[in-house]
Amino acid sequence: MGTQQHADGGYRQKIKQKFNQEYSPEPRDIYFTVPNLISVLRIASIPFIAWLVADHRMVPALIVLAVSAITDSLDGIIARAFNQVSKIGQILDPIADRLLIICSVLALGVAGIIPWWMIIIIAARDAWMMLLVLWLAQYDYGPLPVHFVGKAGTFMLMVSIVALIFCDIWENPFVHKPHHFTDCFK
Repeated sequence: MGTQQHADGGYRQKIKQKFNQEYSPEPRDIYFTVPNLISVLRIASIPFIAWLVADHRMVPALIVLAVSAITDSLDGIIARAFNQVSKIGQILDPIADRLLIICSVLALGVAGIIPWWMIIIIAARDAWMMLLVLWLAQYDYGPLPVHFVGKAGTFMLMVSIVALIFCDIWENPFVHKPHHFTDCFK
């Protein structure tokens, strides 16, 4: 009986390690993986999301955005669980996140939901980060490690985008079909 418990404990430990967010296998030079395919499909969905938002078709936009958000987490879980962490995946995933944010913010601007100065600030932030990454690459720095502050910033931008989309479709005494960012707070 003691041997069975020990064997089960080892198996449970392996499962916990595979799905633990802290554990990530060393990235490999592989391209055709399920997580990379998910990232490419997420990138392909971005123009569709932007078109839906710009056209004020917010419910379908939220559905596609929700699927995109789920696949954003799913690709990382699959990559770690099945040892499919790849160097290209470490590049594709943040590119997909940045493109989704930039295109969604641009679409919100086209739809007249947020002011253009806000788009300029967000685009300038991303341009600055891109320049820093390119500059660091000149000194043989690979993809920057994921940091809590970056994840928190991306999370807050995504929550803001979703909130603004809801603000456009939600009708209640405080918000009545706003078509400008400031109307959400009247």
